[in-house]
Amino acid sequence: MSAHSFTDGVPRFAGRNLTKHYGGIAAVSDVTIEFPSGTVTAIVGDNGAGKSTLVKMLSGALRPDSGTLEIDGDEVRIPRPAAARELGIATVYQDLALADHRDVAENLYLGSELIRRVGPLRILRRAEMRRGAVAALDELKVRVPNVDREVRTLSGGQRQGVAIARAVHQGATILVMDEPMAALGLQEQGRVISLVERLAERGLTQLIVSHNLDHVFQLSTRIAVMRLGRLTALRETASTDRSEILHLISGVGRSKGSE
Repeated sequence: MSAHSFTDGVPRFAGRNLTKHYGGIAAVSDVTIEFPSGTVTAIVGDNGAGKSTLVKMLSGALRPDSGTLEIDGDEVRIPRPAAARELGIATVYQDLALADHRDVAENLYLGSELIRRVGPLRILRRAEMRRGAVAALDELKVRVPNVDREVRTLSGGQRQGVAIARAVHQGATILVMDEPMAALGLQEQGRVISLVERLAERGLTQLIVSHNLDHVFQLSTRIAVMRLGRLTALRETASTDRSEILHLISGVGRSKGSE
């Protein structure tokens, strides 16, 4: 078993020996990391540690100079984000990429609208999309006032829930989230935490990038620490604490256990 793995089986998702240079600088250097099904892995590190570059390679937004990606043990190539989506990898960015002036149902089907053709016309099957949106949100216990509401009228937590539900509804089994609780109140943070837990129970593999260690400890089951372009440690959240993670991020002081 890899030193940075907590599973004896084949991981749902993995990056192996990932490297990315910008000019003569290695933003990410020879990183191998596995993501078992149902885990929630937070990727943390100082600015410039390489976490954003790593996540972009894992999500298909950036091609590595070397290294491979695997799903269920099989090597996959992700030349563009659309290919990632076809493989079940979805990214929910901090801006959520929602269509503000469309309603909740239309956002859940964005890019995969249900269409009826009448001669040369293409007509949205709105009633069917509405029913599908209600069912998808109910299944994940995402609460919104009405699926006919424009998403611009929703609260931050409701919008976050819609963005995550859209990814799952469109087939994501590997979910990458950028700062999923940024700018949310405590009550809405609680709803996002509950949603992440429900997705983990369904077996979804989740990767979270956050600068907020309070959020990291609330959301994750594992914490991956990046420093100077390398993966320096991978800890089970329940077996570590804020002090150790801060030491690992800074490289100052001693941490518990071996790297």
